Amino acid sequence: MNELDEELQTQYNPQERIDAAVRELEPEFWRHKKLSDMSKEEWEALCDGCGKCCLNKLEIKGKIRFTNAYCRFLDCKSCLCKIYPHRFEVVSDCRDIDLAAIREQPRWLPKTCAYWLLDNGYDLPDWHPLVSRKASSVVKAGMSLVGRQLINETKVKDYEDYIVDLEDL
Repeated sequence: MNELDEELQTQYNPQERIDAAVRELEPEFWRHKKLSDMSKEEWEALCDGCGKCCLNKLEIKGKIRFTNAYCRFLDCKSCLCKIYPHRFEVVSDCRDIDLAAIREQPRWLPKTCAYWLLDNGYDLPDWHPLVSRKASSVVKAGMSLVGRQLINETKVKDYEDYIVDLEDL
């Protein structure tokens, strides 16, 4: 890890993140608000912390293929970005998850993504931390990257060797 990486890293506690959202936001705001009407805090709280959007992807024949190679700044224990406030400055191809990204075709967000689910008329699943009030529910439901066979992108020579077909991606 270089000096810049160390300087920019920020530790996050997933449960503190959920506790703050539950304490500060209107209960079940996602059930009566459109994504376009949500505050920055509500928008951020929708992220379930699965880490799947931090997997490298390839577009092959008009379809997005996920790999099990993850961004070097993903903390695989918490499934949160170590440099979240600075991610766009440091990672040139990091994507902002906004309405355009959610609706982009081909779809590059995982099938379980709260933003994608809500934008397509679905509710949040029972394992989502805003529903369960526990950050660990994502891991317990097997919906995060925790415990999966992954490889840091810095060790990848050919991403096509790391394509995965998983039901939740």
